[in-house]
Amino acid sequence: MSTEAATKPAYSPGLAGVVAGETQICWVDPNAGLMYRGYDIHAMAQKANFEEVAYLLLNGELPDQQQLTHFTRQIAGERELPEQVFDMLRLLPKNMHPMDMLRTGVSMLAGFEPELNDHSHDANVRKAIRLIAKVSTLITDGWHIAHGQTPFPNDRDLTHAGNFLYKLTGSVPPDWQIRALDTIFILYADHEFNASTFAARVTASTLADMYAAVTSACGTLKGPLHGGANEESIYMLNEIKTPDRAEDWLKDRLAKKAKIMGFGHRVYKKGDSRVPVMREIARDFGKRTGNENWVPICEQLEQTMEREKGLCANVDLYAAPVFTMFGFDPALNTPIFAASRIAGWCAHVVEQHDHNRLIRPRSLYVGPPERPYPGTAK
Repeated sequence: MSTEAATKPAYSPGLAGVVAGETQICWVDPNAGLMYRGYDIHAMAQKANFEEVAYLLLNGELPDQQQLTHFTRQIAGERELPEQVFDMLRLLPKNMHPMDMLRTGVSMLAGFEPELNDHSHDANVRKAIRLIAKVSTLITDGWHIAHGQTPFPNDRDLTHAGNFLYKLTGSVPPDWQIRALDTIFILYADHEFNASTFAARVTASTLADMYAAVTSACGTLKGPLHGGANEESIYMLNEIKTPDRAEDWLKDRLAKKAKIMGFGHRVYKKGDSRVPVMREIARDFGKRTGNENWVPICEQLEQTMEREKGLCANVDLYAAPVFTMFGFDPALNTPIFAASRIAGWCAHVVEQHDHNRLIRPRSLYVGPPERPYPGTAK
């Protein structure tokens, strides 16, 4: 073996399997498990609400009732946007994707943050609360403004999920819908070193502020290989239309080597732990709304993909029809993801700043060997 080959560093395309840091926030078990600070996601999806989970992610422990009430009121009290941000939203192109609007809005909010460059733990937690609250409002108000509508006021008496639905529709949603969105927010709240979270941590590791880190995360989440997958999935399901068409449709796409959204995962090897919960939400929604075709289509796709390629569904496959049955435009699917994941992003920024080390990996150079520049001596 040559000296060059012996000293060639190990390379993992896409950083697959590379451990890039330590975290106490979230653990993704390759064998279909997911925990937030030691608590199983399935138990929390049944019993917790989003505010409780956000508190856990930021503070490390579950809140008692007094702490949860105070935290919920803090979020409700921080939802309003500065008037200058409203003015900016009105100036944006009407056809701008909501994720681009959100990224721009988060960046602008930094200018109104009094503790922007204070990276202490307590200041970062306070900024996280403001961001969790305001990201939700950016999404809902930005959507209405882009469609020539007047945004609805925030309702401090509603939960994070309830207020989000109210802000989109203008009417207080039924309790079962609030509970469904609460559960979805819990499922999406964090997922270890996923692409957007890692982007946020890389930015934070330079000692850039939390808003800069979240802006990086928003830009990363938009991609169809990450958060944008749930937007692309609904276009796929709309094309299939009925369960009896699903198998042939999928086989045709596989034969053409087309990318199929809603399947596969870099970490999970035995299925996405969030799928069973999201599948049941979709099934319940289907019964309540008369859209019972969606789950059978997804299940047929699951069976065919596992048989043909050995790939399991991820949460985006079932999230897409759920969001559709909520009445959300597909363009809102990824921003809804962000309205939840903002809690995880901020928790990771807090953790990064608390134990910071600049994230600076190496690359493997595969370009030409050293060569003389024209006109220079050999």
